[in-house]
Amino acid sequence: MFTRDDAGRAGRSVAAQTTALVVALVFGVIAAGLAAAYVQARRAVADEATARVLAVAQSVAAEPDVVAAVGDGDAGGVLQPLAEAVRVNTRTDFVVVMSPDGIRYSHPNPEQVGRRFVGHIEGAQAGGTVVEDYTGTLGPSRRAVVPVLSGGRVVGLVAVGIGKEAVNARLADELPPLLVAGAVAGLLAAVGTTLIARRVRRQTRGLRAAELQAMHDHHDAVLHSVTEGLVLVDPEGRVRLANDEARRLLGLPEDPAGREVAELGLAAPLVAAMTDADVREDDLHVTGSRVLVLNKARAHRDGEDLGSVVTVRDRTDLEELTGELGAARGLAEALRSQAHESGNRLHTMVSLIELGHPERAVEFATGELERAQQLTDVVVTGVEDPTVSALLLGKAAEAHERGVELVIDPGLRWPADVGTARDVVTVIGNLVDNAVDAVTGVDGVRRVSLRSRDLGDRVELVVADTGPGIPPELRSRVLERGFSTKSGGGQAGRGIGLALVHHTVERLGGTLAIDDPPGATVTVTLPLRGPA
Repeated sequence: MFTRDDAGRAGRSVAAQTTALVVALVFGVIAAGLAAAYVQARRAVADEATARVLAVAQSVAAEPDVVAAVGDGDAGGVLQPLAEAVRVNTRTDFVVVMSPDGIRYSHPNPEQVGRRFVGHIEGAQAGGTVVEDYTGTLGPSRRAVVPVLSGGRVVGLVAVGIGKEAVNARLADELPPLLVAGAVAGLLAAVGTTLIARRVRRQTRGLRAAELQAMHDHHDAVLHSVTEGLVLVDPEGRVRLANDEARRLLGLPEDPAGREVAELGLAAPLVAAMTDADVREDDLHVTGSRVLVLNKARAHRDGEDLGSVVTVRDRTDLEELTGELGAARGLAEALRSQAHESGNRLHTMVSLIELGHPERAVEFATGELERAQQLTDVVVTGVEDPTVSALLLGKAAEAHERGVELVIDPGLRWPADVGTARDVVTVIGNLVDNAVDAVTGVDGVRRVSLRSRDLGDRVELVVADTGPGIPPELRSRVLERGFSTKSGGGQAGRGIGLALVHHTVERLGGTLAIDDPPGATVTVTLPLRGPA
């Protein structure tokens, strides 16, 4: 459960929380910096005072008059005025010259002359130097005690000190610049924090942290659960986001964010569709073994172009089922045409018999039987797959009904192990239908030729017609879904046949080629599956 403080923090916006944290951090750093600067200044002032009193003490101890006066016990009384003159000139608080035993020869307070020095002098008596903070007759002070040497022996001592009040006053002089620097830093920090808070508030829309977290969780859950692929592409053509389904359908790497679409190994038409400025609706694309439906819309916010939102749906199964349904309908129509043709012939023979011309009926029946038998013999002999045989016989009857001559090469060879039955029906049925459609209604010869050869490891199928052909500039486009050279191209049901054939051939590992006009010649090679 949340405490009251937790609830209060959760109720503040991200900008407010960021501002509070930045203010606390900045002013904490400023306070720590001021404290460190104060300690440094205090140490510097103390070191300066130490160096000053030590230098003055050593200078006085080396003075010849001082050495001579100390040697005879200050018989002339010259040390008091000399020491006071040095004290005034060096702005120290006391300069005390004393005997090796610590008896003062000088002092700022004349009444202290002749009395024992208050402080530690043992180190100086041994020829060394003493530096310390000590409270003497003049109060707390930083002092230095050095020996007066004559002939290598200690004949006296000199003590120089600066009162702590003077040291603290010197330290107080250092504080205003530090405080001014701290105030300037605080002012700059306040201005910077205000600017940061405004920027964060603008970027987060004033939302609270809990709201942003919930939004992120929901956003992430939706992206991973939707059944459509979703890709966000910025105006520079770089991927900003791609969900799991998009990566699966497009074969993208694990983390494509930040990479250009052109670097992801996608087909050129798909790259163009995802990166251009056009709005696309139900745009069909083939990638690998999939048929994808792509939709794209531009994204804007406050007049700024944020790029494109691309959605991708998998239509492979649906398109294959549609093609299979079309092929099945074509086969059924072919069989219907064949049955209708047979019915006409039967009625003709019966009518001839009823009219008393049995010999004409026999002649008619024999001729039709011979022609049908020739076609049947060619198909049954050359085609090992009964489904393909039925398809070709039905297509021949349908073409005849539409006034088109379907010529099947007597040397036709079609092995049984070329793809599945539905794949073969899709390829042959659509190619023959397109060829028959191409010659229907044209003037002159209306002929469709079909031949195939067994090349050992593959089979070659050639379908040619006497129609207007396919112009070279449109040859690559006729393999696109939705494109058609027929009237009404682009409408539902148009532009699917050749694209479906192309997709099926590629999936089976074969090739498809279209030759130059006049007429159109489509050559398909398919590999054999081998024995099961």
